[in-house]
Formats: sequence, structure tokens, C-alpha cells
Amino acid sequence: MHKRLAISLFFALGMMGHSMTAVGQSTGGKDLLNAVMNKDVDAAHVQRLLSHRVDIDARDESGRTALLIATHGNRIEIARALIEAGADVNAKDRINDSPYLYAGARGHLEILKMALAHGADLKSTNRYGGTALIPAAERGHVDTVRTLIEAGVDVDHVNNLGWTALLEAIILGDGGERHQQVVNLLVKAGADVNLADRDGVKPLQHARSRGYTEIEAVLIEAGAI
Repeated sequence: MHKRLAISLFFALGMMGHSMTAVGQSTGGKDLLNAVMNKDVDAAHVQRLLSHRVDIDARDESGRTALLIATHGNRIEIARALIEAGADVNAKDRINDSPYLYAGARGHLEILKMALAHGADLKSTNRYGGTALIPAAERGHVDTVRTLIEAGVDVDHVNNLGWTALLEAIILGDGGERHQQVVNLLVKAGADVNLADRDGVKPLQHARSRGYTEIEAVLIEAGAI
């Protein structure tokens, strides 16, 4: 009698565990993460996984979702499959990167545009307290800066270092053609050319001290003092 009861309980627990896996989607989430981390996996394989019950926003040990992992590698078609299936473009990892923020910072323009079309939070900030526009400006991603400005990101947002996108483009940029274009875009978008850093140093002073004469000319024409 006891033996039969034990066997029945064993099978019941087994079926319950199977049911919980299906409902909780933990296995599917892990499979999706593993698939996206595999550089040989294509979008078609990801779409097949998505056709089953999977946790599309499951996290790895770093807090990254499958979409963030795909964004790291600029894997556009996989990102497209995930976003169109409802992946959260604002889901942050443990260092406050999200697919939207990372795409902006790295100039992954196609993924950025998809994120913007699917609910990107323009006010979200990275671990430095900056919007997607600030690192994009710093790195001279001209098309990305243009896209973010057109989307409505605040051009005068100040990060934890006390820098705006304009200041960061000058302070951390190289003064070359790409950063000149970025400064032009920011100025035309209404960036405050006299907004100083936390030490009271204004964009024009930073440009002059670095010998960025082209940027200096743009700032003066825009009313910088």
C-alpha cells in the first residue's frame, strides 16, 4: 500500500513539475538566451523559439535580456524578431544598459530606430545619468544623434558628470568632422551653447582650450560667450 502511494506521488510530482515549467516558461527563457548568445544562430531559429511559450524578457546572470544580448552584437534581424514579438526595449541590465540606450550609445542605428518605434523611453538614463544622446554625441555617431534629436530627446539633459551632449561632444570628442557635425546638429536643435559644466567652464572655453577652431566658430555664431 505504501509502495503504491509512493509511486503515485512520484508520478504526480513529475507531472506537476512539467506543468510548472510550461507555465513558468523558465526553460524556454533559458533556451532563448542561449540561442541568442550563439553567434551561429540566425533569426529564423529565434523565431521558431518565439513561436512556443517562452519568457521573451528572461534575464541572464548579468541581467541582460535576449534583446540586449542581440543589441550588443548589432544583430539586426534577431533584434527585429524579438522586438516584433514584444521584447521590452527598455529592460535594463545590472549596469543600467537597455537595448534602446545601448543601441544609441554604440550607434546601432537600425536597432535604435526599431526601439524608438516600439516604445523607447526617451527619458531613461544610463549608469552615468545620461540619455542615449550624450554617449552618441561623445562618440561622434552623427546619424544616431540626428535620429535621437528628431525623436525628441532633451538636448540639454545634464548627466552625473555635469555634462550635456554638447559638452561631451567637445570634451571627449576629437574635434574632427564627425564631432563638428554633431555640434552643428545639437546647436541647430536648440542646445544651450552657454550651459557650463559643474566647474563653470562653458562649451566655447572647452573648444578653445583644445584648439577646435571649427567648433569654436559654430558656437560663436550661435551666440556662445
